[in-house]
Amino acid sequence: MTTAAIVLAAGRGSRLASAAPKPLVELGGRPLVDWAIDAARESGCAPVVLVVGHAAAAVAARAPADVRVVVAPDWADGISASVRAGIAALETDPEVTAACVGLADQPRIGAAAYRRLVAAADAGGDAGDALMVATYAGRRGNPVLVPRARWAEVRTLTGDEGARQLMGRVPVVEVDCTGTGDPADVDTLNDLVALGATDPRPLGSSAPPGPNTETS
Repeated sequence: MTTAAIVLAAGRGSRLASAAPKPLVELGGRPLVDWAIDAARESGCAPVVLVVGHAAAAVAARAPADVRVVVAPDWADGISASVRAGIAALETDPEVTAACVGLADQPRIGAAAYRRLVAAADAGGDAGDALMVATYAGRRGNPVLVPRARWAEVRTLTGDEGARQLMGRVPVVEVDCTGTGDPADVDTLNDLVALGATDPRPLGSSAPPGPNTETS
């Protein structure tokens, strides 16, 4: 089983009241998207796909050479559009049998969470078509592992909710990821401060996307 990772970084982040897109706001001297990409890369999942939308060029410029960048042209329709774009980028690779989906605005989720989901899926047996969802102290969070058997259903997702739309109608396996990181979202400057930011501010970038950028 080969599991890819998808990092969703297409949103505007209007609640953050920042001059720059949310993925480029700094935490600990680095933009949020860098933390999320690092966790995905360090997990061993491959390939890693970064989905961009708002301010696509600036966010795409943060991707290392080994990260595929996909533009979700309909990103404003909600997070489902980004999930669809990420899955679509992987469908032509028959070696990839699942994808772990994470969010750029959850910078403290660690690589170990991805690895636990992959291990659970590998050991799943008859649960091979189930979604694997990370839990923290009993609460569902991210990332979510989506097996290829569910990708056709991902193409039907709409609105501002991702793979969680499937959870009411497909098998779900909860995987305890408590202690692997902090699943907190960054939606406001107060959220950044709660995660340890002392000078929350945007990281500006006008660099164009590199040659690894695709348009979904």
